[in-house]
Amino acid sequence: MNDFTVDKTTKTVTFSREFDADLSLVWDAYTKPEILDQWWAPKPWTSKTKFMDFAVGGRRFYAMVSPEGDERWSIQTYTSISPKTNFKLLNAFADKDENPELPGSEWDLTFSEQNGKTTVRVSIYNESLARLEKMLEMGFREGTAMNLKNLDELLATLSQQKG
Repeated sequence: MNDFTVDKTTKTVTFSREFDADLSLVWDAYTKPEILDQWWAPKPWTSKTKFMDFAVGGRRFYAMVSPEGDERWSIQTYTSISPKTNFKLLNAFADKDENPELPGSEWDLTFSEQNGKTTVRVSIYNESLARLEKMLEMGFREGTAMNLKNLDELLATLSQQKG
């Protein structure tokens, strides 16, 4: 993970990551639930998508599941999609019945490819400083680093299968 920055003044977290994989594969890893669930949770946790409609106004409802079976739910609503270059979403923690815990955060993910490598830049704006601090206390930086390592390993496997 590169450039991991927390700006409490703007309540924003930003980071980027370069992957040794083509843009289409990385895009699919972020937008298809069957791939997303393979890397989205830091081990030994797993990700379980209950439903996902990757379309403007569509939603993903998923849980991070602990080894003991505890579920931490989140709901994402897609607000903007520019295929293979950018998508934006609103993210909120939720209960198992899809009731969001507000305020949430606004995610902006940008994808670019150069020389067969794909860079993903992520900016996360939190509506409140308290939510940003809760995210960080829950280990967001460490968890994200683990997730991106999971994705790196998965992309290597998927690239080999493709090639």
